[in-house]
Amino acid sequence: MNAECNDTQHDSQHDTQRAATARKGALSRFTIIDASRVRAGPTAMRLFADMGARVIKLEIPRGAPGGDDMIGGRDHNRADYENLHRNKESLTLNMKDPAGREILFDLVRRADVFIENFRPDVKDRLGIGPDTLRAINPRLVYASISGFGQDGPYANWPGFDSIAQGMGGLMSVTGKPGEGPMRVGIPIADLCAGHFCAMSILTALLEREASGEGQWVQTSLLEAQIAMLDFQAAQWLVDKQVPQQVGNEHPLTVPTGVFATQDGYLNLAAIGQTMWTRLCEALGLDHLARAPGFDSDPARVANRDAVNRAVSEVFKTRTTNEWTAILLKAGVPCGPIHRIDEVFEDPQVKHLGMAWPVDLPGRGEGAFVGQPFRLSRYPREVSPRLAPEQGEHTQAILRELGYADEQIEQWRAAFVV
Repeated sequence: MNAECNDTQHDSQHDTQRAATARKGALSRFTIIDASRVRAGPTAMRLFADMGARVIKLEIPRGAPGGDDMIGGRDHNRADYENLHRNKESLTLNMKDPAGREILFDLVRRADVFIENFRPDVKDRLGIGPDTLRAINPRLVYASISGFGQDGPYANWPGFDSIAQGMGGLMSVTGKPGEGPMRVGIPIADLCAGHFCAMSILTALLEREASGEGQWVQTSLLEAQIAMLDFQAAQWLVDKQVPQQVGNEHPLTVPTGVFATQDGYLNLAAIGQTMWTRLCEALGLDHLARAPGFDSDPARVANRDAVNRAVSEVFKTRTTNEWTAILLKAGVPCGPIHRIDEVFEDPQVKHLGMAWPVDLPGRGEGAFVGQPFRLSRYPREVSPRLAPEQGEHTQAILRELGYADEQIEQWRAAFVV
């Protein structure tokens, strides 16, 4: 840190404290340096930013070599970028430059968390690995997300969501039998790795309250995807049965899945004998409730096609709304199948407020996807802050660290910031 920064460190620390006080949210006391990109890391940081933490997103300066042209950048899909990076600040910083690393070290001294999702060897080559940064600030929680883990035979493979879905087994149990592996329609490995990373960071911050020290926390797309296999993985690990594709149906209970109605489709989950009996009564198929081959979950699984044929013919006689009302009254879980636009028009979704209203410049009223949980003492902000423009907060953050405007401009000219 330069001499001027030393002279003003005390004042800038107070500035940081005042800024934290001004921010709202359950996590407003935490400052996070976000060196992640694409989706998994930014997903983790979105949670912290939405909960009030100060998230400083590091970006490569314009004109510096190695600029980010990855899918998910602001120039590829602005709607996605705004939704993913809302409520954050942006600092341009070239960590390959010695001066850029010194700026990073200044940030680390004041931060609670540093997160990255480089290939495992990159952080050490840059001189910003966990040992280095935690030597500067022992209370720092250093978080790493990788494709396949920080070590092992696949450690340096590039990690992408679809690759993790395939290697993690998900694609082998998704889709209809005989149609080959099927990718899920969302980047579920990325998203789950992000959420597991956020959980691990929160765990480490809680542990720090007892020990006074930070630690290195890690997850990967592959681990996250395998963890999400849940009962499908247990079928193999416990029973040594390899799960297969069953399309929209459930592998262990019948009838469960999608059934055509008079005007569309219905999702049904008649799990267990009690639900099956209720379903038979609602459909006027009382004679099947205890019929041989229909009288238990294992029997119905063994006679899957016959069971599905019996109920399918009846479902075609009424509309989706009519069957939904009838089955819910009978205590049978069911529901319509919405397109994405219909999801956000659903009265329950509106009641839950999952569309977070925001005023989008040049577009008017819009919305982001809200967080799927709520805190009674920290109601959600009326409107989120838009994703920052690249380097939007560079000047303010560097001034906060005590650097003079003249020095900042010299760094800009050299693509340090």
